Amino acid sequence: MRASLIQIAVDEGESVESRRVRAASLVRGQAGADLVVLPELWTTGAFAYEEFAAEAEPLEGPTYEAMAKGASDAGVWLHAGSIPERDPEGPLYNTSLVFSPSGDLAAVYRKIHRFGFDKGEAVLMGAGRDLVTVRLPGTTLGVATCYDLRFPELFRGLVDAGAETLVIPAGWPERRRAHWTLLAQARAVENQAFVLACGTAGTHAGVPQAGHSIVVDPWGEILAEAGADEEILTVDFDPAKVAMTREQFPALKDRVL
Repeated sequence: MRASLIQIAVDEGESVESRRVRAASLVRGQAGADLVVLPELWTTGAFAYEEFAAEAEPLEGPTYEAMAKGASDAGVWLHAGSIPERDPEGPLYNTSLVFSPSGDLAAVYRKIHRFGFDKGEAVLMGAGRDLVTVRLPGTTLGVATCYDLRFPELFRGLVDAGAETLVIPAGWPERRRAHWTLLAQARAVENQAFVLACGTAGTHAGVPQAGHSIVVDPWGEILAEAGADEEILTVDFDPAKVAMTREQFPALKDRVL
């Protein structure tokens, strides 16, 4: 399976619409990949809190339309990162969209763990409740977002639901980049799953981003890692390695809790 992680840069001088068009073009350029992944809140920037309400979209808004067409044009499964979603009957959500190669919506995930403690996303957005998996030919994706990476219970739930490849878009800050790499490897090892973690480059509201998107195999080995700037990280991996790892070292069978 070939995955392409689009580590797009969020430049405060670029409009949301311009970045949306550019992202769709980058997706179309990945024809031949099986799965393409964009980062968290790449339309606004994950730390641009003051932009969330102004740029929030309905679920089937302009980003949905652009990404659906990008997926169908390229013929790829597309995890389109996340957008600030405006629910007409509720709060804003940090919402991920997954599209099939025909451009149909395959899954929606609303981020469960909101970052910011008593400010930012934690107070501006509602919390999702549902664990989400997506069946692809050859593997089942488990979907999480950024701060979720710090909560291993969520990933145990995804594994129990059949996840073999964990996809994590993020807007992770440079000052905690060491945690990003460490946690991505930890989630891979403890769940004996592939981890595809796609971050942003650039600066969000004055917060430099870590970049360094990463693909980790079920033994915790880093298969590929991006640098700090905008980049497309493409890697071939064998989903069958998950079952092989779980059979050779059946630690998950020894779970008590």
